[in-house]
Amino acid sequence: MLDTLTFALDAETDSHGVGALAQPSDGEALDVYSRVITEAVDRVGPSVVRVDVRGGAGSGVIVSPDGLALTNSHVVGGARSVSLTTLDGRQLTARVLGDDPDTDLALLRVEADVHLPAAKLGDSAKLKRGQIAIAIGNPLGFDATVTAGVVSALGRSLRSKSGRMIEDVVQTDAALNPGNSGGPLVSSAGEVIGINTAIIMGAQGICFAVAANTAHFVAGEIARHGRVRRAFIGVAAATTLVPRRIALVQGLEQTHAAQLTEIDQSGPAAQAGLLTGDLVIALDGKPVRGAADLVRALDAQVIGRAVSIDFLRRSQRLRLWIGPTERRGA
Repeated sequence: MLDTLTFALDAETDSHGVGALAQPSDGEALDVYSRVITEAVDRVGPSVVRVDVRGGAGSGVIVSPDGLALTNSHVVGGARSVSLTTLDGRQLTARVLGDDPDTDLALLRVEADVHLPAAKLGDSAKLKRGQIAIAIGNPLGFDATVTAGVVSALGRSLRSKSGRMIEDVVQTDAALNPGNSGGPLVSSAGEVIGINTAIIMGAQGICFAVAANTAHFVAGEIARHGRVRRAFIGVAAATTLVPRRIALVQGLEQTHAAQLTEIDQSGPAAQAGLLTGDLVIALDGKPVRGAADLVRALDAQVIGRAVSIDFLRRSQRLRLWIGPTERRGA
């Protein structure tokens, strides 16, 4: 809530004998909302970089003082190295450690021995609709541009260039333009809550960012393995409501599950006996409350071992064992 500014009456009176309001100072005029924005930008702004690649440019954000940076996969565009320009004008060469088209993220490392200001990745699971969202980047080549808005929606899905759905995407109305891609979406606490990735052309105020928790996972996988390893069971799924009657009969607290909409007949799911229409409620003991949970559960930890999959078929609760393999091209 914005502070109410109050102004004292000037000791002098105007020509009509009416007390005149004292002119507020710049400091007084800077209200709470403005201070929140400027303080967050002061904290994160120095870690935002311009990313130049042959044929294009975008934004990025330093996430480790030794020169690790996140940007979009589509900004990197398959390049092995890029040029970074810091807020203070330094030009640095960075190597592309790996990129993940499935989440439109890439991890870079500055080749020089440096100590750079780094931004903190926040916990995007704690986001709420309506909270302040600040985008920092280089739209249309205008360096260090700041726009602000709110978190418009959470849990969106966005199709990546690889064709795979990016789950748990943050929607914001903070204005984005070409060149913002790869820059940070920042909370009022000065933490990165997303990596800006897309706008809907022709729409006003509909922009998207890959959630910080996804970015944290992808960065860790690339740093350790040079790629993001993902498990494959050969299904497509959609988030759906669990029928209330069945939930009551089965004693389920969760209201949503992942409904299998397609099954690859040569994949592990088909071999285990899963069918289209089954409602997956848990994988390897972890609750599955929708398609995003199923995608997250299919991480590198389940590759090559037998894991349980709990699901509802009609009104029955069933369990099968499934052997996820590593997804090719991940």
